[in-house]
Amino acid sequence: MWQTIFDRMASRLIQTGRLTVTMPQGDRRSYGPGGALEAEVAISDTATLRALCLSPELALGEGYMDGRITIAGNDIETLLRLVMSNWQAEVMPLWVRGTMRARFLARAAVMRNTANSARANVAHHYDISDDLYRLFLDRDMQYSCAYFAQPDMSLDAAQEAKKAHIAAKLQIEPGMRVLDIGCGWGGMALTLARDHGAHVTGVTLSRNQLATAQARARDEGLRDRVDFRLLDYRELDETFDRIVSVGMLEHVGVPHYGEYFERVGNLLAPDGVALIHSIGRSAPPTVQSRWLDRYIFPGGYVPSLSELAVPVENAGLWQLDIEILRLHYAMTLRHWLTRFDAHSDQVRQMYDDRFIRMWRYYLISSMLTFEVGMLAVFHLQLGHQRDAVPLTRDYLYRRNAGARAAAE
Repeated sequence: MWQTIFDRMASRLIQTGRLTVTMPQGDRRSYGPGGALEAEVAISDTATLRALCLSPELALGEGYMDGRITIAGNDIETLLRLVMSNWQAEVMPLWVRGTMRARFLARAAVMRNTANSARANVAHHYDISDDLYRLFLDRDMQYSCAYFAQPDMSLDAAQEAKKAHIAAKLQIEPGMRVLDIGCGWGGMALTLARDHGAHVTGVTLSRNQLATAQARARDEGLRDRVDFRLLDYRELDETFDRIVSVGMLEHVGVPHYGEYFERVGNLLAPDGVALIHSIGRSAPPTVQSRWLDRYIFPGGYVPSLSELAVPVENAGLWQLDIEILRLHYAMTLRHWLTRFDAHSDQVRQMYDDRFIRMWRYYLISSMLTFEVGMLAVFHLQLGHQRDAVPLTRDYLYRRNAGARAAAE
């Protein structure tokens, strides 16, 4: 029965390229007319075949992780590119579409992000080991989209360019008080303090990241200008000249967008500027990947721009500028994947082969959502006053040209 259902699903789905599948009983089936993208997989058991029919996105990731789905040449990128290029929810069976619809309708209940759940979700991903992240991130440990002003930039240079681009949008002057919501390992806060003379408060919910950030501030002699705290941003009650948040909005959840932007507005000085850097969806709202939610980012969600516009408006904030960075994150993830693969032996000593497959699946599938899917990165520049920043973008590129030259 399950093989018949899988046949129907795959035949309807694969309209370009070719997918060849070796079934649990050993027979081979091919789907699609052929072409540039062709992948071969083997399914080890009927339970995995059944799971692919009931919940294909979750089952594919789990099957690959566990070694129950093997791919010719271990070429997970071609397989995912083939599937994502052909993906159409409307050709999935009724029960798959029904599950997606039910999850969409339940988002408000599922994404209730209390202080305790937020800490637990952050710990799941960020408190595993700083040593792992050091293997594939840039030297400043920027775990977010870089800014490739030139396509051949190194990862380190592109991350420096990202920070310079954000600093230019913030129009920071020496002595300004800056809040960094979700400060990570401290790279952005330290840069704004060291290179721009700001006094920065960084908040995080990750104990690992806090310890690393505080150690870096001590080592760089910046403890008098940077204050890192283990604190939920909702507990702050101060005023800041500038607010920056990089890669944190993805952890807020749909029910809390109003609360988030209201807090940004309340914490921001009357003439202040905020810059929110977030992965975003250039398509109508949907649901978080079940595999990603279970194994990588519990409680995470990538917003559509339409989901952010109303909360920003309700917070009484001007949308000073909105910039969409399209393929920059795909390029960033390609660098991370190359570095991760180069250090796979070290990762294996720290974890195991299943962990390596899980992280490769995460990095590759994420990269392809920017190359094939509908994801980009949003830069929301916000303020209380319409003239809080210059009226054209010319100021950004004059400053960024100097910063790129310095980085190079």
